[in-house]
Formats: sequence, structure tokens, C-alpha cells
Amino acid sequence: MMRRVGPAALVFAVVFMWSSRVLANTVTQNVSWTIDRAGTSAKYRVVGYGDSIYAGYHGSIWDVAIWSAPNVSGEYASTLWASDVEVIRRCKSGAVVSDIYNSKIVGEKSYMQASSTRVVTFEMCGNDGLRARSNFAGQSGTCNYGPLNTALNNCTTYLQQAMQFINANAYAGTKVKIVANLYYPGYNADNALSGCTDPTSGQKVNKQTTFLPYLARMNWRACNFANTYGFKCADDFAQYMGADYDSNGDGIVDSVGLAYVQGESEADYVTRITTTRRSTIRDANTHFVNASTSYDYIQSDDTHPTYDGGTIFVGLFGGTGTGSGPPDFQDGQIVNGKNPIWNQFGHERMGWALSAYNPTTP
Repeated sequence: MMRRVGPAALVFAVVFMWSSRVLANTVTQNVSWTIDRAGTSAKYRVVGYGDSIYAGYHGSIWDVAIWSAPNVSGEYASTLWASDVEVIRRCKSGAVVSDIYNSKIVGEKSYMQASSTRVVTFEMCGNDGLRARSNFAGQSGTCNYGPLNTALNNCTTYLQQAMQFINANAYAGTKVKIVANLYYPGYNADNALSGCTDPTSGQKVNKQTTFLPYLARMNWRACNFANTYGFKCADDFAQYMGADYDSNGDGIVDSVGLAYVQGESEADYVTRITTTRRSTIRDANTHFVNASTSYDYIQSDDTHPTYDGGTIFVGLFGGTGTGSGPPDFQDGQIVNGKNPIWNQFGHERMGWALSAYNPTTP
């Protein structure tokens, strides 16, 4: 059974705007969804902490996508384990790293302490980056890079603290812990000059060229900390921003060429992303799976991932939605660990990247 996109949400009196604008406030958007597989009574848990990405935000404060990345990964786990899987998403849309860490990972640690927990995953830093980007884009006069540096520093601090805390608090039988790094929403839109002038050159700067090194450092640190603290790193930047074929004829598939390589220094990684392989980076609104076929991984807000399937109500002003349903794809439809739409939607691609680390047994 193929997932179908639900109807667009009605306009509400309170509107939250994204892309170069960010949420003025945060809103809790939690989901508890059980993938109910026929013929089994065993049930294991996947827990995801994060912001609007894991929340499945699609422009509404009262409902979210059912099949955001953690649920997609959970369905793959259900197939692999031949069991029910309960996916717990504890998310706050619009939240910066300190809020995700304190109110979700620390404040709601009980969800990963359950004895059924087998996978714990989290993502953060996106809103810190979006807010710093919005600040920079609105500047005039002399450019102030302070907010961008603050976003990088806060991301670095809380990535490390989150992994340390999860290691200390997740159920001892947890099989795998995963951090997801950042794709670059609005990549094409940022290919324009700033309104401010650089204090050294006295010239306006290209916003894309300015922001990309900051994002690359955040992503390298996420994956490097993952190695340090026994986590896996789902490289969403490579999965979203690089084509799934060799577009420049150098013998390397673009998405592979952008992927994090363990042991590579931060400086070398940043150079590879911002210079050496920069020409292979493409806006995820047109993610090419081959030379002639592309899919849109980003919603019309130019920020959040596209998704397949319906939505679930989480409360008029945010809250928690609960539901269950059978797996959408039968075992025979998942070939080599991929469902038929694994590369056609942003959340499907991210969920598949997470699922690559699912243990073979629970």
C-alpha cells in the first residue's frame, strides 16, 4: 500500500513562518506511533528527540506528518525484526539546541529508559543556524559574524552534552544510538549578496559562501562526536545535497563524494565540502536520483522535508498525538533494505539513512 499525502492544513489565526524567517515561538509536537505488525506480540521502541524535522512539521501547529524520519526508520526495523515497533518522537518545533537538550533529552529522559528501547536518535542545531542566517541576511552596514559563531559554538556544546547524557541514561539494552546532521535548506536562495559589507574587504559577501562553512563545521562535529561517544552518524547533508549518480564524470557518485569520512580532519572536510566538491552540491528541491529523474526533498517553505502519507493531530496549540497502524510496505516490497519510495521524499530518505544502522536483531 502506497502512502498518500494528506490534505493541506487550514489557515489558522496563528501562523508560523520558516525558511529565512523562523518560528517566533516554539511549539511541542510529539507523536507516539505503533507499527502494528500482524502475527507478533513482541514490541520494541525507537525514540527520537529533536525539533521540527523529527516532529514532521508541515506548516501546521496542530498536526504533523505521521511518516517523519523516525517512523520511516521504525518501519524498516519492524520488517527486520518481524515485530511491532513503537516510535516515540519527543520534539519541539522552533527549538534551539539548549531547549532540545534541556526540555526534551534531559527533561523527557524516561522515554529512552524504557526496557523496550532499542534505538535512540536525535537531531538539533537547525534552528540555531536558521536564526543566525536570518540575522545575517537582515544586516546592513558592517557585517557582524557573531550570531553565526554563537550558533556554531552552541551546536558544538550541546551535541556533545546530548551524546554524553544519552549514553548515561538510555536503557542498557539499547542497541544503537544515532545523531542526524544537517542538510542545507534554501541553498539556492542563499546564492546572493548580503546587505552588509565585510569588515576586512569592505565588500558585500555571498551568503551561500558565508553560511556553508558554518554548516560544514556543525556537520563534521556531529559525526566526529558520534565516533567519540559510540553513536552512528546519519549524514543528511550528503543524502540530500548530492545526486545519486556521478554528475561530473570523476568516477565518484556525488552523494558518496560529499559523505563524512571518519578520520578526516575538520579543516579537510570543510575544504572538501566548500571547495573541492562544491560543484556537486545541489539544492535539495531537485534531488537527482539519476541523470534524468529528480525529486523534491523540501516543502514549499524551502526548509522542511517532504513526506509521504497522512498527518496526525497533536493538539490545537501543539501537544502529543497517539496512533497505530500496520506497516505500509509488505516484506516483499522492501528490497536490499529499501522500500519503493526510499529516495522520493525528504523524510523517506532521512528515515532510510537512519535505518542503515538498525541492528539485525532487537
